[in-house]
This record gives sequence, structure tokens and C-alpha cells, in this order.
Amino acid sequence: MSREQLDRATSLPELGSDDTGCAVLHVDMDAFFAAVELRDRPELIGRPVIIGRSNGRGVVVSATYEARAAGVHSAMPMGRAMRSCPNAVIIEPSRGKYTEASAQVMTILNEVSAKVDAVSIDEAFLDVSGALRTFGSPAVIAAHIRARMAAELRLPCSVGVAAVTMVAKIASTLAKPDGMLVVPVADTVAFLHSLPVGRLWGVGQKSVRALDSIGVTTVAELASIPQARLAHTIGKSAAARLQALAAGQELRPIAGPTAEKSISSERTFDVDLDPHDPVDAGKLETAVRAECETVAARLRQAHLTASTVTVKVRFEDFRTLDRSHTLAAPVDSSHLVAAAAKPLLTQALARGQHVRLVGVRCSGLAPADSTGHQLTFDDAAEAKSTAEVVMDEVVARFGPQAVRRASLIKGNQENS
Repeated sequence: MSREQLDRATSLPELGSDDTGCAVLHVDMDAFFAAVELRDRPELIGRPVIIGRSNGRGVVVSATYEARAAGVHSAMPMGRAMRSCPNAVIIEPSRGKYTEASAQVMTILNEVSAKVDAVSIDEAFLDVSGALRTFGSPAVIAAHIRARMAAELRLPCSVGVAAVTMVAKIASTLAKPDGMLVVPVADTVAFLHSLPVGRLWGVGQKSVRALDSIGVTTVAELASIPQARLAHTIGKSAAARLQALAAGQELRPIAGPTAEKSISSERTFDVDLDPHDPVDAGKLETAVRAECETVAARLRQAHLTASTVTVKVRFEDFRTLDRSHTLAAPVDSSHLVAAAAKPLLTQALARGQHVRLVGVRCSGLAPADSTGHQLTFDDAAEAKSTAEVVMDEVVARFGPQAVRRASLIKGNQENS
């Protein structure tokens, strides 16, 4: 969440309570990663907590509202965040924990509506028009969702209820933390006109400055200015689009879940690694192998195969290289993903600079039952694929630390 999102409107109009026609809900989990951590460490509730690397590298993943009050926000460099809030408790991020919690959140939402559009790991739009008979009015459904999140997951969320998606999104932001805001259809335009212009979708800081130069700082001023004058400042297309948004005419269809376009995983190192140093080179290769394991496991979990493998390398100067390879046949096995990733890593490292981050991405996704799997006459390869399926079952039952590939255990740098 950006700092701008945290700024609250100073004078909202009096809104009614009629939720008729307000079939769009925006559900936004509050300080999601931090909230997930606080479930395990309730003694930290009420204290400033930052989710990020304790060595000061990287950026803030999430922060509690107590830390945000000290000026900490998501995507802020960790070093600056720690200086802004020196008494904060720093918790190292746990990707698997957040993914699992997100799946639980989305399960609840999909049990409420068949039309759920998950826009990130911790937020989603719902069209609840088909759920009214089962659960009640949109506001009742929103309250039902919030109650289930609290009772079943022990996680707070805020919900915006409106007739269109942008208004529902703004409403959920204004309802934070742990609240609900209904914007009746009849009050939509008045609600929008009470807001700063930066609230509208697509209006960033550059656009805010351009609009301010012609005296437009609120949505109401944007709506009233002649479109020709607005077009002279921000362009004809943008002017028409923004004035439509200001009139509450935005319509973003919620069609339900769509197929993922890619699956990726990456790791930032505590210390930049030198590819010319044999020890560091081994660490780089092992890290990429581990990311291949993660991505392939997610492919199998989603019953997908991939036809393209990409290796991402970010260097010490923050320049990033991507190297890709399209496979002869779609795969979901980590040893086949790794076989494609290894030469791609070698190509990327030819640049010779120290490495800050590595990642692996699989794209060209398709349902596994429609593509089949890469055929091989290599018995060893078949055995590896079978072993990976068994590993998935063990991990699903006993957790991610129950079984690991020997080459990924610390101190063992051999390739599998």
C-alpha cells in the first residue's frame, strides 16, 4: 500500500446505508504479511512490526499500523525504515506462510461468490449479484466475509461495497483498518467528488502535478473543468477517461479467476555474490536450483505445465538480465526446469558483475491434462519425476521442511 493510499479524505459526504445495486465488493486484507506473522506471535500485537530483511537489505514487505505511524510503508528501503522506526520488531519474511494464508483467504471468498477476481495475494474484487439469495444484501455479505476471516483465519480485513470496482477499492482503503464502507449508488458521484484527484485510478504523482498546474486538485474540480482544457494538459484520451471515472462510469468486469500467465520465484542474497569465486558460484547455482524446485512444485500444485523457462539475474548496480529458453515439450518437473535454467544462468553471469538476486520464471502455461508431459526414454529421469510427486505428497502432509533435495541442504553443493 502506498503512502498516498494511507492519506484519509478530510471531509467525506454523508453517505446513506442503502446497498441496493452495490454488488461489487473489494476485500483487502489489512497489513496482510504482518497480520499473518502476528497470528503466531500475538505478544507483538500493538507494537511496531516490520516484515523485511533484518540486515537492512531489500525493501519493507509489510508493516503494522504502529510502524506506519512512524513513517514506514511497503516498498521503503529497509535501512530507511529501520532508521524511521528504530524500536520496531523486524521479522524475516516467510513466503510459504503467506501463500498458504492467501489460499485460505481466497477459499473463503470463492465460497461466497463464483465471480472472484484476485488482483494480488491479499486483495480481491467480488461480484456478489449471484449470492444475494444465499447470503443476503451486499453489506450483509461483506460483514459475513469479515466475520469468517476473523473467526476462521484470525486475520483482519477491510471491505468496500459499491456499484463499480474503483469506488469499492477506494472505499475499502478508507475503511482501513478492519472496517467496512458502503457507498450507495445514489451517493457515488458525491463520494468521488469529495476526494483528491490522486485517488482516481491511473493518476500518479506526475499527473497530480500536471493537474495541479491548471488548478485541479479534487475530483470535483476535474469533473467541472472543460474537457478541451483538460486535454491540452494531459491529452485527449486521458482527459476523457478521467472525466468518466470522475462521473463514476468506470466498469471493470469481474469474470472470476483467469489462468496464470507465469509462475516465478526469486531470492535476494544477504551479500552480493561474486560469480568468479568458486564458493559464490556454487551458491548461485544452488539458489537457482532451489527456485526451480519452488516453481516446479507450484506448477504441479496448479496442475499446469510450462513451455518456457526464464532465469532472472539482478547485479550489484541493480541492472537486471533475463535469459529465456523455450522447451521442446511442456514440463512440470524441477529437474527438467533446472536443466533448462543452468545454461541460462551461465549466459547471464558472463557479464561478470557481483549478483544481488536470482530468480526463475516458467511461462507458456497450460493445463497438464491437455499437454501431457515431456516424454523420455531415460529411466533415471522418469525416477526423478516420480520422486518429485512423492515429495509433493510428503510436503503437503508434513510441511515444507519434511523433505528436501540433498543438493539444496546447506553445505552440500553437488548438483542433483
